[in-house]
Amino acid sequence: MKSKIAFITNICTHYTSGLFERLSDQCDIDFLFYSDENEWYWQNQHGKTGGNFNYRYLPGLRIGKTKVSFSLLFELLRAPYQIYIKCINGKFALPVTFFIAKIKRKPFILWTGIWMRLNTPFHKLIYPLTKMIYKKSDAIVVYGEHVKSFLISEGVDGKKIFVAVHSVDNTFYSRKVTEKESRELRSLLHIGPEGKVILFLGRLEKNKGVSNLLVAFSKLAIDPMFRNLILVIAGEGSERKNLESISIDLNISQKVRFCGYVPVSEAVKYYSISSIFVLPSITTDRIKETWGLVVNEAMNQSVPVIVSDSVGAGAGGLIENGISGIIYPEGDIQKLYESLKYLLLNEKIRIKMGKIGKERVADWNCDKMSEGFTRAIIFAQRKK
Repeated sequence: MKSKIAFITNICTHYTSGLFERLSDQCDIDFLFYSDENEWYWQNQHGKTGGNFNYRYLPGLRIGKTKVSFSLLFELLRAPYQIYIKCINGKFALPVTFFIAKIKRKPFILWTGIWMRLNTPFHKLIYPLTKMIYKKSDAIVVYGEHVKSFLISEGVDGKKIFVAVHSVDNTFYSRKVTEKESRELRSLLHIGPEGKVILFLGRLEKNKGVSNLLVAFSKLAIDPMFRNLILVIAGEGSERKNLESISIDLNISQKVRFCGYVPVSEAVKYYSISSIFVLPSITTDRIKETWGLVVNEAMNQSVPVIVSDSVGAGAGGLIENGISGIIYPEGDIQKLYESLKYLLLNEKIRIKMGKIGKERVADWNCDKMSEGFTRAIIFAQRKK
């Protein structure tokens, strides 16, 4: 593809660097990042990264909760880009990129994982602008079929929507963890060799629904059959103190391990010692879990996953309910408890589900993700 492309997004992460490298191999593309790593949805301990592609981190300032990068504005006005790709976030960067593309009469491609109308006062106020961007984009790249269905319900032409399967580096997350590594981690967490681990890994924020997981786990903890069961909660966030208090109130604190932030390089070890991974997200006015890439990570270690139906990885097709994982109604603590108990009591099913999950997630990879973008680019060029 000879057209010069600008890809504007907040940050390059360990999740996206592989995608960006593949797109760079296929396109003449510059990546422009504007984040200061202080977005509420990002664990800033992860940091920002780069890769083997052309990129720049642009300076700016934060006005309230909005990152404003005037250098992005000047860069987009000055440089002779023929195509503009922009992710859905960025109260400043999104409209600036969209309107510059329209003023220059160049294709604009939106990348989004949002699959609900956000109901905060701010998002309600700007929804007419958001809907206009949906309809006036020359192409839209989405995380999965769940996002495509939402956009079609909002009146967007389905022909211009392209799925780019949301992926992680499967090679990294499927690596073999040694027995020595497993023993050392179990020792660090004070979990004996007989201990079965239920794992949550992610940000400790209200939308993750971890309080529901604690209540469901407390129902298991009182059962003598599960005396060796341990719940590991790995991550940091504004809800940590509240969750620790809940575990004390439920009288399960001795069976719960709050690990704090786990570096990307260490996460694979946590999956490897786990019998079940749970992502119990709930919908808030601010967000509905766009995907949940921790699900991809866990599946790469053959760990069976349980997710609520507000998790994009479930709604988007990665998890086939009862086959490659379990999907339960969000907020339904009883169903979550029953799902956990079912897998704990059925080792053969648990192992089989983990095996199928690993086979399935292999198809959710960076190569296929980049294909979704290239199809959108070709479509947007032809449309113009």
